[in-house]
Amino acid sequence: MLELLATLVWYWGQPRIEELQLLLFPPEVALHQYRDRYLQTLAQEGFSPSQQGIWVQSTQQLLVNHQGDRPLSAASVTKIATSLAVLDQYPFDYQFLTRIGTTGTLENGVLRGDLVLIGGNDPLFVWEEAIAIGNALNRLGIRQVAGNLVIVPPFMMNFYREPQTAAALFRLALDQHRWTPEIQAAYAEHLKAQPRPQVSIRGETRLQSTIPSNVTIRLEHRSLPLGEIVRQMNIYSNNEIAETLAEMAGGAATVAQVAARKANVPPSEIQLVNGSGLGEENRISPRAACGMLFALQEMLAQKNHSLADVLPMAGRDRGTLEYRQLPAATLVKTGSLWNVSALVGVLPTAKYGTVCFALLNGGGTLEGFRRAQDRYVQHLSQTLQPTQRPGAEFRSQAAPPRLGDPQRIQLVTAQ
Repeated sequence: MLELLATLVWYWGQPRIEELQLLLFPPEVALHQYRDRYLQTLAQEGFSPSQQGIWVQSTQQLLVNHQGDRPLSAASVTKIATSLAVLDQYPFDYQFLTRIGTTGTLENGVLRGDLVLIGGNDPLFVWEEAIAIGNALNRLGIRQVAGNLVIVPPFMMNFYREPQTAAALFRLALDQHRWTPEIQAAYAEHLKAQPRPQVSIRGETRLQSTIPSNVTIRLEHRSLPLGEIVRQMNIYSNNEIAETLAEMAGGAATVAQVAARKANVPPSEIQLVNGSGLGEENRISPRAACGMLFALQEMLAQKNHSLADVLPMAGRDRGTLEYRQLPAATLVKTGSLWNVSALVGVLPTAKYGTVCFALLNGGGTLEGFRRAQDRYVQHLSQTLQPTQRPGAEFRSQAAPPRLGDPQRIQLVTAQ
């Protein structure tokens, strides 16, 4: 051994320790040593190895395992299961439909009747979408509503699922004279090339369980594609979107069943009480987390899409990745509760192709866990070597989203 080291020093001239490790030990040894150091460091900080889970695998080979088949609190990693279940049941390009109708007559810009919104449960109906509808109403000649705003649920706006709250926000967005600084900022960021709408409503807001019999549908508003909504949910780890999509997929129990079947793990390894990850009762094993990601990629490939179309990517997206130090192009889903931190994702490597990692940590100190997770993934990338030719998982087919795109609003012609 000493003769080998002497030869290396003579040939390269004092190589770094990291370089010697890669030469003297296969990558698997380095990965296991780092796992042990990682767990030991957490233990020294008071966090028992029994609260930690680790799983690292390529598509063909298990590389690292610590309690890989034990379901642990997974926080928003739950949203991977929700993504998998809803995209299993609905097309990637599925759109939620919100319809706008009127009653009465239109005279000199005044609608002498009610403005009726028939909700379609669009989970990404935000300021920009409502502003675009306001402009469409102005193009129809409507600037004032003498009657009421009638809401037929399900309708949510700005992630508020209570219809009265959503309706109040909708009314604000329709009339530029009532805009708050928040609405002004949304308009300036995404819609400044469009007019500012002016639709004032004199009457009250009323909720109605059925569509009024005398309504005339004037506009149909289609949401962003479901796949893009899933991506935004995962980038910002939005709980309200997740709950809506999980309900679409059949509820938490169905989401767990679909995810376990797709990931090819026992049902006991995916235990869910909701679709967002709120609550320690949502438990997923590290092995199941990677199984879900590989299953999601396989399903998306059949739809001519990829993981990059539904997950945040380091170096491209902000949201939950804004302050993370991860290798460029890594696709991940984060998860956080007050005492849980999780990081699950895939990274491109030269030695093993696409490698999935799942780090589920419990015990507290979220910032400490996050820094340690980032270092772990950096070590993985360095040990397995980055590649200049990442797999299909890392190539996105989706166009950038356009919030408030008027092209998604269609005028309904009279029958």
